[in-house]
Amino acid sequence: MSDTAQDEFRQLYGYPPEGVWAAPGRVNLIGEHTDYNDGFALPFALPQRTEVAAARRTDGILRVHSADTPSGAVTLDLAGLDPASPPRGAAGWAAYPAGVVWALLDAGLPVGGADLHVRSDVPTGAGLSSSAALEVATALAVTDLYRIPLTRPELAVLARRAENAYVGVPCGIMDQMASACSTEGHALHLDTRTLEQRDIPFDCSSAGLRLLVIDTRVKHALADGAYAQRRASCHRAAETLGLPALRDIPYEGLERALARLDDPVQRKRVRHVVTENERVLRIEELLRAGRLREAGPLLTEGHVSLRDDYEVSCPELDLAVATADAAGAYGSRMTGGGFGGSALALIEAESEQAVTRAVTEAFRRADFAPPRITPAAPSPGATRLAWTASSNGSTTD
Repeated sequence: MSDTAQDEFRQLYGYPPEGVWAAPGRVNLIGEHTDYNDGFALPFALPQRTEVAAARRTDGILRVHSADTPSGAVTLDLAGLDPASPPRGAAGWAAYPAGVVWALLDAGLPVGGADLHVRSDVPTGAGLSSSAALEVATALAVTDLYRIPLTRPELAVLARRAENAYVGVPCGIMDQMASACSTEGHALHLDTRTLEQRDIPFDCSSAGLRLLVIDTRVKHALADGAYAQRRASCHRAAETLGLPALRDIPYEGLERALARLDDPVQRKRVRHVVTENERVLRIEELLRAGRLREAGPLLTEGHVSLRDDYEVSCPELDLAVATADAAGAYGSRMTGGGFGGSALALIEAESEQAVTRAVTEAFRRADFAPPRITPAAPSPGATRLAWTASSNGSTTD
């Protein structure tokens, strides 16, 4: 898409961009709702990505435009960027790149104005981290333009701050780290407390397998309060137990910890987080040993935990998982924050058509919108696609 992004930038702003940067969406193989509990996750980057064509400005103005919106660019003054009143133009999408620039400035980094044009094929609202892809691509573009040498984890931390403090979504760090730091052909073992990373080989094709992403077309929304409620419940439980975070409950000590909690909702949330951390470690061991098929039941176990203990599933996700498993998947689970979005199914490569057909037909019978089903392969993280190193841009509107 980079040539298209460059051409559209030129048509929109009247001069060529200085470069094009890209960051991918992600799926999370296992480790859901663990990141804001200092736990473990095992995501990987998708081939779908968000591209940002960009150039510097010298007048303190930020202009952002998306190929997905018919309206013109949203124009903002850097001096007026304020998390108390983020921009709501273009259905609020502009708050994400604006929040990234705000986070860079708030960190004391010497960034200035810019013209940005965004083009993306990461589905929005599908639980595939379209917001993190936009944040990370913007952060990489702006820091490159202003020659600020940040590491990929540092970019991810600032991108997460933009989403937390500016957009108002209390997410953990996993999405931004996956988008910024993933390696092709590998899942990313992430310790969200220390930001320690390990690349774990994950090659379904060589094992004769496929990992399907089943987009239910149910748009999820994490800023509506339900996500924040679950996070708060986890933090209250950790406080009651006298722990820094739920990550500090060992799997072998789960029952003792649950016995100390009076709130039945907190007990359910704790049980999910502790068992999910254990599933991450067990699946990592299986991937390292090349025993991918044995990971399937742990995927389904994770979905049951998210459905029953964390209560973030929905009828469409449950139907996708149950149907894929009945059609021969080794295991399936919802991926992402929940309340809609996508599911994963680990299948034999030769079963792709049969599983796709079964899930599509089940959705038709249930009178659900047709799902979008595609195979996923671990792909590279954020990168610069094009670079001219000089700007012919204007500094005023």
